[in-house]
Amino acid sequence: MSFAVIQTGGKQYKVKASEILKVEKLEKEAHTKIEFNEVLAYGDDTSIELGLPIIKGAKVEAELLKNSKNRTVLIFKKRRRKNSRRKNGHRQKYSLIKISKIISKDGGILAEDKTKNKVETKEKSKI
Repeated sequence: MSFAVIQTGGKQYKVKASEILKVEKLEKEAHTKIEFNEVLAYGDDTSIELGLPIIKGAKVEAELLKNSKNRTVLIFKKRRRKNSRRKNGHRQKYSLIKISKIISKDGGILAEDKTKNKVETKEKSKI
């Protein structure tokens, strides 16, 4: 099972093909293709390649499913015996992405999303 470690939004994520994950909000429209060029490492069960700090030429392709907001986090501050309190809320924005391909530095495809191909072949067979 191939994997890659990518960096986006100041965080690092270990991703696999056909995986869906939440990342910091990306400034793109929904249902567009995205490339992550900051690949820190990739490999499989037998071997791994590490970058110093990134692997040049390697990339991860994904599809942006939607942009949305998380649930509300309440911030409540109270100073005892002073009748002073403050209540705020915050909703962090995020993007939901689905990993479609992991491409190595020499251009070979390490892993590819098989579920999308199955859906396309079912649609073609119905026609």
